[in-house]
Amino acid sequence: MNASLDEAIEMVRGQLGRTWPLHVNGERRLTGVTDESLSPSDTRMVVARVARGNADHVQSAVAAARAAFPAWSHTPWPRRAALLEKAADIIRRRRYELSAWMMFEMGKNRIEALGEIEETADLITYYNAQMRANDGFVRKMGQLVPTDENTSVLRPYGVWAVIAPWNFPYALMGAPVAAALLTGNTVVMKPSSETPLSGILLAEIFTEAGLPPGTVNCLTGSGREVGNTLVHHPDVRGVTFTGSFDVGFKDIYQRFSTDYPKPCIVEMGGKNPAIVMDSADLERAALGVYRSAFGMNGHKCSACSRLYVHEAVADELLARLDKKLAETVIGDPLQRQTFLGPLATKASFEDFKRYIGIAGGKIRTGGEVLADGARAQGYFVQPAILDGLPRDHELMREELFVPILSVQRVKSLDEALQQANDTRFGLTAGIFTKKQAEIDAFLDRIEAGVVYVNRAAGATTGAWPGVQPFGGWKGSGSTGKNIGGHYTLPLYLREQSRTVSS
Repeated sequence: MNASLDEAIEMVRGQLGRTWPLHVNGERRLTGVTDESLSPSDTRMVVARVARGNADHVQSAVAAARAAFPAWSHTPWPRRAALLEKAADIIRRRRYELSAWMMFEMGKNRIEALGEIEETADLITYYNAQMRANDGFVRKMGQLVPTDENTSVLRPYGVWAVIAPWNFPYALMGAPVAAALLTGNTVVMKPSSETPLSGILLAEIFTEAGLPPGTVNCLTGSGREVGNTLVHHPDVRGVTFTGSFDVGFKDIYQRFSTDYPKPCIVEMGGKNPAIVMDSADLERAALGVYRSAFGMNGHKCSACSRLYVHEAVADELLARLDKKLAETVIGDPLQRQTFLGPLATKASFEDFKRYIGIAGGKIRTGGEVLADGARAQGYFVQPAILDGLPRDHELMREELFVPILSVQRVKSLDEALQQANDTRFGLTAGIFTKKQAEIDAFLDRIEAGVVYVNRAAGATTGAWPGVQPFGGWKGSGSTGKNIGGHYTLPLYLREQSRTVSS
């Protein structure tokens, strides 16, 4: 695996800085203006130059998707699934190349990058399996009279917009695009301006798999012009957005539907708590919290940012976390030994410095900017553990999206659950305890869409299609249904009840 990845890294290194086009109606389009995608490991390195789209390109892409919709929606779903499975196969075949591009563009380490590419392909395959298991979502219904034949049919909406984030640029683009296409919609997708190449490469893969012109279109450019124009285009019938609460709820969910209600899937942030009780296996708890809080530099909406630990075991648990943090290898994500690469964006780097600045004297461990040697030109930091912040402090309440863990000591599970639920978010949560009564109370009372018990692999993180569906409650999601699960595909479909009398 490492040898194959090393080879891919060198191949990609030879292509850095090239110019990449938009994809509209099966055509590659250069616009005469480009934006640079810089490496967070070394901001002097141009990973890619991507065509800058504008409002006129949005009009063209939506028109192409609208024109392609009748034929695509009437294509039998097994044919749509076959084409998407080809795309999944191409993703798997190109796993090392795609991982290398992501490591350069976003700064993920080897395991995180490879894992995301595999997950992207698996999400497509899982959705195909769900379509087969539900026979295309056509169901015979009951009869009131013998002469009536009643059927429930789920049907597509039309043009679907997909706006993806920079933290999982392949999985959180590829999955909703595949779900929309499989169910008969056509798509205009916009990758994050921080990781634009991911969307372009996925568009190429869907084209290579044989999807007809116009069914998948990819626009790169600013969120202000391209993203806003796309979301508010009158011919866009549905949208999937993954990103911050402020953008997802205030700018999209509250403003998307104008003339009539339209489906708006917004997956937003989290302020995810882990609870460690006095009966817990502390090494397992420390490992699970460490991986969730600091893995991928906290750039996960599921990252553990709040730790509620029973006062009887707090000192020992924190000592174990301190040790793990001190042993963390932080550096070039291309290297095999690296656990943490750089923060992925300049904005995250500035946020980290501001948050550390307002933490006052509550920094227990870490919190430094690392600018020595090979790390001098990148966004490298040492994760931080904060101990004893006021419970109403900004850092205890707002999603941070950087590697900062805030710790609170509690006297009981009741106190921990009350504090854990005291947030507008409800994405993920975890607990470590050996007492079944505490496990039952946690599962019954925690307000989160994805929960974990005694999970060393990640106290609040980890999801896989068909295994751990991922989605949030309250301010973390709009649908109450999770991606990668039984109820994803129906979100992209509307029901038509048919009665035919003879």
